[in-house]
Amino acid sequence: MNEIMFGLCIMNNYKDNDNNNYKLASTDSGNSMEVSIVVPLYNEGPIVRKLHASIVSAMRNQNRDYEIVFVNDGSSDDTGPIAEEIAMNDDRVLFVDLRRNFGQTTALQAGIDHASGAIIITMDGDLQHDPFEIPFFLKEIDNGYDIVSGWRVRRRDNFVMRRIPSRVANLLLKYVSGVDLHDFGTTFKAYRREVLEGVHLYGDMHRFVPAVCARLGAKICEVPIKNIRRQAGKSNYGISRTFRVALDIIMLRFICNYLTQPLRFFGKWGMICMTLGGIILGYGGIRKLISWNSYSLFQEHAPLMAVGGLLVLSAMWLLSLGLIGEMLTRVYFETSHARTYAVGRKVRRPLAPHAIRT
Repeated sequence: MNEIMFGLCIMNNYKDNDNNNYKLASTDSGNSMEVSIVVPLYNEGPIVRKLHASIVSAMRNQNRDYEIVFVNDGSSDDTGPIAEEIAMNDDRVLFVDLRRNFGQTTALQAGIDHASGAIIITMDGDLQHDPFEIPFFLKEIDNGYDIVSGWRVRRRDNFVMRRIPSRVANLLLKYVSGVDLHDFGTTFKAYRREVLEGVHLYGDMHRFVPAVCARLGAKICEVPIKNIRRQAGKSNYGISRTFRVALDIIMLRFICNYLTQPLRFFGKWGMICMTLGGIILGYGGIRKLISWNSYSLFQEHAPLMAVGGLLVLSAMWLLSLGLIGEMLTRVYFETSHARTYAVGRKVRRPLAPHAIRT
């Protein structure tokens, strides 16, 4: 359900109003802040000061107004007090303290909601992402890309527990979404603000934002990044995440291909079930008509007839589910005035003063 809400919230980007247009071209966001660096923190107390110093050093020669948004995701160590102290001494730092541990995706959402930059960069707070690579992301944004994703070319994680599952997941995500990315899982990404306007993240869906935005024309590229070993804390991900990712991949497929036309998804399988069930029941019916008195249908083919009946009932259930989905989709779009398209830009030659059209 979280993933469905994620897809619907992304469709909110396409509302046709003057204050919230999704534009893939370079636009003036109206914000004086150029760059917001969003960093979720969870039990990173020993390295928060080093992380802050590294980001400041990396941005020193960029000649851009920037801010750092530290989000404390319910840490149980001294991460919160340290980040708050940094914010009190550096007016470029905004400290957001969540009441409890909500998870990485929710912490990222909180940081994005409170960021004010025209460009938003997200990165982990454990120094596995090198802040000195931020300029590479900004360069690609300046080159016209809407989303720039990091690519951990040489990973230093456990080969069996992390790298193999990650490689399989990335290949599946690439196939399902049609987006040519090598590394969907990394948090190190840069976005134009207008791409994220109205996007609400749930569950673990932050890794799928590029895939969903790409289907509406967002320009995406990758930059190689280093994968540094953790300097503090421990990873909260392992082999158990594989099952969650598998479910997310199924939902991503639905969002990318059938969000606005659910009947095509459920109807396809419904028609297959209806055809197979009809063939089975039709075969039994014809045999019974030909040999009405000598042929006992349910004694000779009872299991087969049961399968046929179940297939027909399944077809009716799937078709009904698709019709309900179609009605709910139309109710959503008509009541929210959302649009199923994204406008890159609009061009019209200005009319001369007092011009009269003929």
